[in-house]
Amino acid sequence: MADTQRTYLPAAGKDWALPFYDPFVRLFGGDSAKKVLLDHAALTSGLRVLDIGCGTGTLAVLIKRLHPAVSVVGLDPDPKALARARHKADRERLAIPFDRGFSDQLPYAQASFDRVFSSFMYHHLPHDEKENTLREVRRVLRPGGSFHLMDFAGPHEHHGLFAHLFHAGECLQDNDASAILDLFRQSGFTSSQKLSERRLIFGPIAYYQASVGPA
Repeated sequence: MADTQRTYLPAAGKDWALPFYDPFVRLFGGDSAKKVLLDHAALTSGLRVLDIGCGTGTLAVLIKRLHPAVSVVGLDPDPKALARARHKADRERLAIPFDRGFSDQLPYAQASFDRVFSSFMYHHLPHDEKENTLREVRRVLRPGGSFHLMDFAGPHEHHGLFAHLFHAGECLQDNDASAILDLFRQSGFTSSQKLSERRLIFGPIAYYQASVGPA
């Protein structure tokens, strides 16, 4: 169960901005960027996947729509965002459980997922929560599983109006590739790499993959 006393940074940075978040992300290319993230994951029937920091559920719904035989779970601490996520899934008649919780305290058993995704969430976390989140992701991944991360690429000065409109500058620090890859290694992943980088209207984003070795 989520600790309701903990603070968190909402998907849009501020509660008032939540209704504008999905339209802005769609307008500035965020939805197409999520499709690239899915391509990297090579999803197949029967896999169980987790979307941490799922926000309003766009990625989780996309996964289930494109891969109906994949079991999808979304997790986020923000009840307002989760309400929007559930509405999206219900509207498309997709069976997706959306749980309230924090990425550094995942309420799931060890080795219970084949893939874990993070989309535009990682930069929300303070450094210690980044490390704890990656350790938790490693814990819930099955042997041979993988973690797929998409986020703003560092340094934060390179980002445009959209990123700074919804997020303070300090939220975009600590997002350079060397720092992320170091934390992957420290968290027990067998291998990790930066796959690619692309520029959207609101600035550069990067894709990463970290894998767990076979049993």
